[in-house]
Amino acid sequence: MVIKGANMRRKNYKNMKQTLTVIAAIALGAFSFAQAQPPGGPHGGGHMNPLEEMSSTLNLTDAQKAKVQPIVDQAKPQLQAIHQEAMTKAKAVIDASITQIRPLLTPEQQTKLDAVIKAHEDLHNAMKELHEAKGK
Repeated sequence: MVIKGANMRRKNYKNMKQTLTVIAAIALGAFSFAQAQPPGGPHGGGHMNPLEEMSSTLNLTDAQKAKVQPIVDQAKPQLQAIHQEAMTKAKAVIDASITQIRPLLTPEQQTKLDAVIKAHEDLHNAMKELHEAKGK
């Protein structure tokens, strides 16, 4: 009986650890992606703008660039809105998942989860400040 109880506790601990690892991975990956994106999406940071990428890839002429630029400019706010909506929805799913998982964790695990979430919020804020500083 003692061995069965110990095995059960180890199995429960292992399941809890796996659950925490999975939710942390989901939360970290999605939360950092959702929160650390520069305006303009995941390619808005150090990459060329869409016209430069297209021009380089397709070897556009100056006349073609002049015609393509307004199309790119018109699409940009729509794409940003779609991106923002998707990130908002992703954050809601992550928050709901964490809310459901949190009560399953030990106090120590909850503290670790809080620290991970705080670290990613801090990272997001730092990335946002860096991006804003570069934009000035």
